[in-house]
Amino acid sequence: MSTNVKYRIRRDDEVVIIAGRDKGARGKVIRILPDKDKVIVAKVNMVKRHTKASQANSGGIIEREAAMAISNVQYVCPKCDQGVRVGVKSLDDGRKVRTCRKCDEVLDQ
Repeated sequence: MSTNVKYRIRRDDEVVIIAGRDKGARGKVIRILPDKDKVIVAKVNMVKRHTKASQANSGGIIEREAAMAISNVQYVCPKCDQGVRVGVKSLDDGRKVRTCRKCDEVLDQ
């Protein structure tokens, strides 16, 4: 468990799964759980949850995304169109931006 860690993967990034049963699958990051070093990716790592009926829902078996280790996902560069490592560079105006380590493309706008 880490504290005060800044990840190079953010919400709404497209990522590819590099390990586990869903290896090779692509999806969008829904949520990052920094206290657990985990990430939730849309339509990946689906599990069945048996939920009890309540006033809010009817209950039954619900399929939803489960959290996975952030080390098992890799950012997908729009230019390379594959999983790449992400670096950080400082621009001339002093901003820090994420960059693709393969093609040196700036990932943040």
